[in-house]
Amino acid sequence: RCQRWVENCRRADLEDKTPDQLNKHYRLCAKHFETSMICRSSPYRTVLRDNAVPTIFDLTSHLNNPHSRHRKRIKELSEDEIRTLKQQKIDEAFERKQATQELNENNEQNTVSEEGGEEQEEKAVPLTLEERENKDYLKSLFEILILMGKQNIPLDCHNVDELPEGIFASDNFQALLEYRINGGDEVLRKRFEMTAVNLEYCSKTQQKQMLEICENCVREETLREVRDSHFFSIVTDEVVDIAGEEHLPVLVRFVDDSHNLREEFIGFLPYEADPEILAVKFHATITEKWGLNMEYCRGQAYIVSSGFASKMKVVATRLLEKYPQAVYTLCSSCALNVWLAKSVPVVGVSIALGTIEEVCCLFNQSPQLLVELDNTISALFQDNDEKGNELKKICRSQWTGRHDTFEVLVDLLQALVMCLDAVSSDLSVRWNNFIVGRAFVLSSALTDFDFIVTIVIMKNVLSFTRAFGKNLQGQTSDVFFAAGSLTAVLHSLNEVMENIEVYHEFWFEEATNLATKLDVQIRLPGKFRRAQQGNFDPDMTSENYYKEILSVPTVEHIIQELKDIFSEQHLKALKCLSLVPSVMGQLKFNTSEEHHADMFKNDLPNPDTLSAELHCWRIKWKHRGKDIELPATIYEALHLPDIKFFPNVYALLKVLCLLPLMKVENEKYGIGRKRLKAYLKNTLTGQRSSNLALLNINFDIKHDLDLMVDTYIKLYP
Repeated sequence: RCQRWVENCRRADLEDKTPDQLNKHYRLCAKHFETSMICRSSPYRTVLRDNAVPTIFDLTSHLNNPHSRHRKRIKELSEDEIRTLKQQKIDEAFERKQATQELNENNEQNTVSEEGGEEQEEKAVPLTLEERENKDYLKSLFEILILMGKQNIPLDCHNVDELPEGIFASDNFQALLEYRINGGDEVLRKRFEMTAVNLEYCSKTQQKQMLEICENCVREETLREVRDSHFFSIVTDEVVDIAGEEHLPVLVRFVDDSHNLREEFIGFLPYEADPEILAVKFHATITEKWGLNMEYCRGQAYIVSSGFASKMKVVATRLLEKYPQAVYTLCSSCALNVWLAKSVPVVGVSIALGTIEEVCCLFNQSPQLLVELDNTISALFQDNDEKGNELKKICRSQWTGRHDTFEVLVDLLQALVMCLDAVSSDLSVRWNNFIVGRAFVLSSALTDFDFIVTIVIMKNVLSFTRAFGKNLQGQTSDVFFAAGSLTAVLHSLNEVMENIEVYHEFWFEEATNLATKLDVQIRLPGKFRRAQQGNFDPDMTSENYYKEILSVPTVEHIIQELKDIFSEQHLKALKCLSLVPSVMGQLKFNTSEEHHADMFKNDLPNPDTLSAELHCWRIKWKHRGKDIELPATIYEALHLPDIKFFPNVYALLKVLCLLPLMKVENEKYGIGRKRLKAYLKNTLTGQRSSNLALLNINFDIKHDLDLMVDTYIKLYP
């Protein structure tokens, strides 16, 4: 850039100066820059844009300035030359006078035409008093709806069936309308002063129409930023119940103008039982309804409940067929082992996961139950206080989402059963009927041999992926090196599969020992025995049954799932994490990102210079000053002051951090998911609304009331 400045200034004497010398000893006046190149943050501060180049120069003015010429002698003019010069001056003065007159006349004509244009424009769109009042009225309605969304106030507060016949009770929306009228809103008062008391001020249909417009306008603010950013990733959360219907929460990841990775909630998608129909509707909603170009999608991830994994995998596959760059990955907010367990297509595993969630939920609902569990753990682990204290601490967290969930459960199982048995058999009034009933049911579920053998086998199978999964949720360097260890993980699992009889024998023995400790009878599941109807095979033992029905399909599924989720394209992308300086340092700056960056070639501003730029990037960090620390994350690298001097590196880092596997480093930019969880937790299923949910979760997004009103008038004239 310094070189371009020198060339534009026509200063040949500065061409041999270094950029440091030019920056230190030379200055350029702001008058040489276009106004569009200058950011005036205040009357006293002028800041140039990053790409600013001086372009305004009058390179001939010095020729008419006698003081700027270096003359050794003054030439004596003849009379003819003097007469010629005088005539030239007179002609120039006359031409300047004429040009000034023409300019003034043009300005007057333009002023008249502009005033006339304004009058014509006003005449073209006249607003009658009735129309203006209608707009003000609609604005008041929209303000109330936005308030209800932000404060999570449901539209309905009374169930019609609960009210005696002939009694009218206003809903929350109408109650707020009346409150606003009583507060002095003349627009609303004038509108409703002649309306009967028991009539609705605003029909349910109109409320629904207006809520849809609110939702679309608020969503559009986020989508506009996504489109400006170009590249994005799609992430879905677990299927949720919205007013009796299943919906899929959808979040979008993108890097904003301030180089921050953000994960924002953009809406719910009605869930379809048929995966093919779901895939079509999912694609149509994102591209047609929300207006995102899937050609720019660089990642997709789906957090699912048990039983939904296979359907969402169909959606991922269909999107990959159309958009190969939309890499199918794991999500950073979900532990690999939990994700793998939820995807196992074995009914027993799904039932076990549901039971675990219910147990965790029951204990978290009652502090007294947790105290009771603490006492039980203390009694069981008298000889190992350290282990006991660790388990007590784990019980007070969301331990069902840990990498070692099944290992924790096996350690806790005896304490959980003893605690639940004590609660369900307590004849005092210490526990309410609900807790006693749930304790009895869950104790029976935990002491079922089918449950015990399932959690023991899952614990042992997932032990091979535990460290690998933990590293994937670690620092950037951990993720990079984890990608290289996948081959070893798959090798171990394949070795287990080849010797499944031996491994299963050890696992089953561990399960029987645990069952014996809990006084649980070892037998085949009752549903299996009932299905045989007397045609029972005497050679079918419990050990063989669980090997065929559980161990073999689980190991096979996990091997295949790891291959699918860590495709060649995904691993190539993770290898590019060596661009992060701290990873580069651990590799002694001997890296070769260009071989892995081919998949992102079309995303780069200058792909031809990538190799040279990467070389400069490595040299920059290899020969850094002693007091300069290597950036440890993509977030730190994107916020480097001189990152713009490496446009290809910047583009690569930006796309890499969009991979759903990469965690959002700055927590305040990843609160979309937390707010979604909070909304679902704090709102009753019957009172949930997909429209109000978006307003509540994105309460800090600006909204344009005038735009909402104009949109409503156009759609519903």
